[in-house]
Amino acid sequence: MRFVAYEAEGRRSFGLLTESGGVIDLAQRLDVPDIEAALAQGLLPRAAMFAHETPIAGPHRLLKPLHRPGKCFCVGVNYPDRNAEYKDSSEPPKYPSLFMRVAESFSGPDEPILRPPESEQFDYEGEVVLVIGVAGRRIAAASAMDHVAGYTLANEGTLRDWVRHGKFNVTQGKNFYRSGSLGPALVTRDEAGDGPFHLTTHVNGELRQEDTTDRMMFGMADIIAYISTFTPVEPGDLILTGTPTGAGARSDPPKWLVPGDVIEVTASGLGTLRNVVADER
Repeated sequence: MRFVAYEAEGRRSFGLLTESGGVIDLAQRLDVPDIEAALAQGLLPRAAMFAHETPIAGPHRLLKPLHRPGKCFCVGVNYPDRNAEYKDSSEPPKYPSLFMRVAESFSGPDEPILRPPESEQFDYEGEVVLVIGVAGRRIAAASAMDHVAGYTLANEGTLRDWVRHGKFNVTQGKNFYRSGSLGPALVTRDEAGDGPFHLTTHVNGELRQEDTTDRMMFGMADIIAYISTFTPVEPGDLILTGTPTGAGARSDPPKWLVPGDVIEVTASGLGTLRNVVADER
């Protein structure tokens, strides 16, 4: 199943995305306001009984699937070619690199992502995102995927000069308001499988990033096991699993995003997340 958040006639709701692009509203049928509440109450599997209902009438606009996600974990440098970009990459890392993003740093599908006035070094990072559906702590890797409700996509937009402001952290450059995006849908594991997913990022139609998730240095189950060692994972938490090589910062000269640029992040079975760059006003 594919779950989306949407807005119609000024009302925010959520539902099932049909093959034709329609949406079957679930808020009233499941008696919860959003995907976050449905995840917390374990209600998403019940949505299957409504799959043949009539979609909503009239126009609608897709929003980011989770408006109020829980903890947003991000894995850095998780593809081998990306790791090779660093001078200290002779040995593979023993543990994943992690940082956090706040919910307000994400736009939704077909919404602008914003370049702030503080920097012109605006960059893209296409990623596959795990959406946690079952809480857990100290989860064994062998059972870790049982805690995953499904997947979505992210453009983990980054201000490159701001990730270098501090000596050991990247938080500032990863959390500018609406500099990244999530969407278009939460695709459940029973529909998408567990990969490997073929991940690409195009900018203005030009292929910039391409890899498959089976090449990640830390696989999805291992990431969940590692994170859940130091903190519980809970329904609605997100894990951005890392981006392949090919970001604009690594071009010579760098290819920074500018207003009007179109970024499309695509993964097999998960759809395409499309955004246009705009200047933050």
